[in-house]
Amino acid sequence: MMFQGPTSCFTGLGGSYNSSPTSWPLVLCERPKRLRFCILLRMEGSISPSLEKSSAAPVNLIQETISDNCVVIFSKTTCSYCTMAKKLFRDMNVNCKVVELDTLEYGSQFQDALYRMTGERTVPRIFVNGTFIGGATDTHRLHKEGKLLPLVHQCYLKKK
Repeated sequence: MMFQGPTSCFTGLGGSYNSSPTSWPLVLCERPKRLRFCILLRMEGSISPSLEKSSAAPVNLIQETISDNCVVIFSKTTCSYCTMAKKLFRDMNVNCKVVELDTLEYGSQFQDALYRMTGERTVPRIFVNGTFIGGATDTHRLHKEGKLLPLVHQCYLKKK
């Protein structure tokens, strides 16, 4: 997939970046309040442009993101349950791809697609090893039962 960003420069930690997207430690599209051309995904402390505005259905982009990453959290920045779920994975030292739906111009379409895929509109929507495991409460329950980390490890072993 080819990245098509805004024509203005990108700013990140340590300065401005006009080179390839892979060199940006922290990338923000400089646009007023809403992202117009790119969708940014957070991956444990960094943000990378991974999805773009596209004619492809959001469900295809969601499925691609899920298949490319062992853990994906579809989240909103203001959601306390989302914060709880992200903290759980961070505390377990598990890298996860976090998609902050409320920062995306097309976030509501992504949330609609997640509803069609999972049966719920609430966030977080968490996928491990390509499988939807639920929201924050479901994820914490799996962790307390000792079932979450084996699911994550299964994925990392499969990807090697």
